[in-house]
Amino acid sequence: MLAKKGKPFYLGAVVSQSSEPVRRRRHGEELESALLTAAWDELVEVGYARLTMESVAVRARTSEPVLYRRWANKDRLVLAAIEFHRKTNPVPDHDTGDLRGDLLAYLTAVSETLAGFFAIAAAAAYSGLLADTGLTPSQAREKVMAARRLPRVRALYQRAHDRGEIDLDRIPAAVLDLPFDLVRHDMLMDLEPVKPARIESIVDELFLPLVSVAAG
Repeated sequence: MLAKKGKPFYLGAVVSQSSEPVRRRRHGEELESALLTAAWDELVEVGYARLTMESVAVRARTSEPVLYRRWANKDRLVLAAIEFHRKTNPVPDHDTGDLRGDLLAYLTAVSETLAGFFAIAAAAAYSGLLADTGLTPSQAREKVMAARRLPRVRALYQRAHDRGEIDLDRIPAAVLDLPFDLVRHDMLMDLEPVKPARIESIVDELFLPLVSVAAG
């Protein structure tokens, strides 16, 4: 305790006028990431039909003009949120030491990582996303769920080529795409993770035999 002009003065008695924490202003990529995360969370929680620019702004603790400065309307915001979520949640690619193991591990990871994403994106497409563009429902689904641009050769195939398991120059691109196309198709149809037995069937009964034929 200290004396101040004859009155007791306690160091611990000084408190701020408000217990509310000071909110730091967000800028640039940090702000945009927060907005897109809020839009995705809102899409998951309430669905496309009930999502509004106002509801996203409230969730992001900002104002609607902040959203409109970046996205002209709800459709553009939702599309950006879908792509942002896909970009920030990449599918892990593990090197198991052989092509079969790599494919099984990667396709399983694709199924587990993207099944929920496909369900949300498909629901948005069915609920009217991009309807004002004149796209058909199938075109809308393709646009919101299309895979990102892939490298010319997937890493797991390049590893197998380098190990001498396959010769990439002798295998048609359609064969290399087959396992991924089938798993994606199953997820789009069922909107749930692909069963392990189905993934093994795609690899063991369809893909690897075709690779053997191509190599023969």
